[in-house]
Amino acid sequence: MGSSQYEIIELSQNCQATVIPGGQPMLLQRGEQVVVTQTLGGSATVQTQMGYLVRISAEDSAALGLSDPAADAVIAGGGPFELDQVITQLKNVFDPEIPINVVDLGLIYVCEAEPLVDGTHRVEIKMSMTAPGCGMGDVLKEDARAGVQSVPGVSEVDVELVWDPPWGQDRMSDAARLELGMF
Repeated sequence: MGSSQYEIIELSQNCQATVIPGGQPMLLQRGEQVVVTQTLGGSATVQTQMGYLVRISAEDSAALGLSDPAADAVIAGGGPFELDQVITQLKNVFDPEIPINVVDLGLIYVCEAEPLVDGTHRVEIKMSMTAPGCGMGDVLKEDARAGVQSVPGVSEVDVELVWDPPWGQDRMSDAARLELGMF
């Protein structure tokens, strides 16, 4: 489902959600109707009957009757480590308010890999948010960590939220600007 389609769904089971942009946890009840506003990167953004905008993780997407596309996006096999695969996984992490991945939004400031003695790699990521008060930082940080951890040859992942330099629209890729109608 693309970000421009809206669909009303009745939840088939209770599920955890995260209020956007505050980041507070919320329990959605079985039978509650929600409007799906975007399903990208395995998670879904929905609007509740009470008007809250919330994020439902891929793990809880069964309540919406959706499969877990993030599981399909996990890189299979045990091939050699490639930094491009790390970037691919980061492109599966989406801002829940903006239908753009964190790479194209320009939220990834540093993405480096260091080989370890055992032949695996430690990946260091420094990322920011579009606003310092964004309560979704820990959620996106964990999405990034989990995705990168699935890359063959990665044994350690360190994701740090940074605020210097502050994020600005000039960090966005041309593809992101085009998607948001900024050209």
